[in-house]
Amino acid sequence: MRLTKYGHACVRIEDGNRVLVIDPGTFSETEALSGATAVLITHEHEDHIDVGKLAAARKSHPALTVHTHAALAAALGNGATAVAAGDTFTAAGFTVRAVGGEHAEIIDGLPGCPNIGFIVDGVYHPGDSLFVPVEPVDTLLVPASGPWLKLREAIEFVRAVRPTRAFPIHDANLSDIGMQNFDAWLTEEHPTDYARIPLGESVDLNKPDSRR
Repeated sequence: MRLTKYGHACVRIEDGNRVLVIDPGTFSETEALSGATAVLITHEHEDHIDVGKLAAARKSHPALTVHTHAALAAALGNGATAVAAGDTFTAAGFTVRAVGGEHAEIIDGLPGCPNIGFIVDGVYHPGDSLFVPVEPVDTLLVPASGPWLKLREAIEFVRAVRPTRAFPIHDANLSDIGMQNFDAWLTEEHPTDYARIPLGESVDLNKPDSRR
């Protein structure tokens, strides 16, 4: 199973002809959706969903399925499927578990919108949340930056989830220096194997040290 990192919070998971994309937002590349058969969207913020790119992909590939929380599914229409925390479903042939339910707070209860995290065959994308699932997680996509997040919280999140390995996402707001600082701290979080996947590059999840 191959995991490719695209801009910000967007990742692509492939296994043979099975192709699933999570959170293709305005900071991600259009190519992330090429050939995808399913899209998972954690919540409605533009850095997690580019409505124009998604509409174009669905027009080109009518069989493309979209799964997200109920309010966003209704807004997207055109057959988008609503899922809720606790649901288990199949997307692009992968088994997906929906977890969490709420966006992390910035201040004063804001933004106060739904956020569904997804565990895809052991790969956990939390969206904009630090929800710790009860299910075991092999690969954690750990948020690195955001108005709702600080470094200590990211570290505590990794410690609470206890994944075998972790890769950073949600990092478009970080400078190169900021990324280096985040990576230096997270690399120390043993026994989790932490590494950064360069934009557009992939890691073979069956061989965690193999990148291309």
